[in-house]
Amino acid sequence: MTMVLSEEQILLKDTAREFIQSQCPVGEFRKLRDAPSGTGYSAAHWRTMVELGWPGILLPEDCGGMDFGYVGLGGIMEEAGRTLLASPLFATVILGAQCVQIGGSRRQRESVLPKVVEGQCTLALALDEGGRHAPLETAMSARTDGDGFVLNGRKTFVLDGGSADQLIVVARSAGSPGEEHGLTLFLIDANSAGISRRELTLMDERSAAQIDFSNVRVERSAVLGEVDQGWKVLSPVLDAACILLAAEMLGGISECFDRTVAYLKDREQFGVKIGSFQALKHRAAKLFAEVELCRAAVRAGLVALDRGSDQVPLLASLAKSRLNDIAKLATNEAVQMHGGIGVTDELDIGLFLKRARVTAQTLGDSSYHSDRFARLSGY
Repeated sequence: MTMVLSEEQILLKDTAREFIQSQCPVGEFRKLRDAPSGTGYSAAHWRTMVELGWPGILLPEDCGGMDFGYVGLGGIMEEAGRTLLASPLFATVILGAQCVQIGGSRRQRESVLPKVVEGQCTLALALDEGGRHAPLETAMSARTDGDGFVLNGRKTFVLDGGSADQLIVVARSAGSPGEEHGLTLFLIDANSAGISRRELTLMDERSAAQIDFSNVRVERSAVLGEVDQGWKVLSPVLDAACILLAAEMLGGISECFDRTVAYLKDREQFGVKIGSFQALKHRAAKLFAEVELCRAAVRAGLVALDRGSDQVPLLASLAKSRLNDIAKLATNEAVQMHGGIGVTDELDIGLFLKRARVTAQTLGDSSYHSDRFARLSGY
C-alpha cells in the first residue's frame, strides 16, 4: 500500500484545504449553530462545493462526475473535519448517490445522479430505526400491493433527512429482523403522501430527522436493485461510508492535537511553559502515535476502496472502531490539557468533542465494529 498521494490527489486536497480554511472556518459553524439555516448547512458554501466538483468525485463521467476515487474524497473529508464543516456531502454523495450508482436502474441513475452533480438534488438514507446502528434489524414493512409496495414504519436519526429532496428507504419486504435476505431499498420523493418529517438537532448541532411512513404507496420502479436483495447494495455503501467518516474524524482529532500542542507551547505555569512538564510530554507523545496509527488505518481503507479489494469490509470496521476510540481519547485529552477553559463554549475544543461523540455512534460504535471485525476475521 502506497502512503504517497499522487499529484492530482495532492492538488485536490490543497484546494479543499484552501477553500475550507478560508471560507468555512469553525466560526462559520458557530454562525449556523446560533442562527440555524433550516437545512443545517450554508447554501452558499454548498454551491461553491458544487462548483469545485465535489459531489461528482465518486460518480462516473457519463453522469457528469469526475470518477476521481475514494482517496481524493477522503482528503476532502479530512479537511472538512478540521473545521467542523457542515454540508450535505456525506448524506447526499457518500450514502445516497452511491446507493443509486450501485443499485439503481439506468433510468434511476440518469434521472438522479446528474442532478446530484449539479447540486440540484440532495439525498438522505433512511436506515436505522432505534438509538443504535443496526441495519439488519430493520423492521419497517414493505408490503406488496398490486404492482407496487406500501411502506409503513419509522426511521430515526436520518442524517440531513429534514432537507433532502429524495429519500433512499431501507424496508423489509421479506424475512425477519436480523436477516440479510428480505431487505429492499426504495428511492422515494421526500414529499410523497404519507411521509412526515420531524427535525432533530443532534448534540453536535448537526441536522437529522425522524421520518414516519404511513401507508406510503410506491411503484415497483422505485426499487433500487432487486427486491429482497437490498443488502447487496447497502453493505458496500456502508463500508465506504464508514471509511470516509473515519477520514473526517481523522481531520477532527488532528486539529485537536495541533491546537493542544500549540497551547502547551504557549501556556505558562510556575514561570515555565507547561509543555516542558514531563507528564504532559508523555501524554502528547502517546496521542501523536495514536493519531498516526489512525492515519494509516484510514489510508489503508481508502486505497482498498479504490482498488476494489475484498478486504474493504474488514478495513472499514477496523478504521471506524479505531477512530471511534481515538476521537474520544484525543478530545478528552485536549479538554484536560487546556484546563478549565477546555469546557467553555468560547473555546472550539468543546465543539470538536461533541462532534466526536456523535460520529462515534454514527454507522456503528466501537462495540459494533469490533464484533463485526472479529466475525469477518473468523475469530
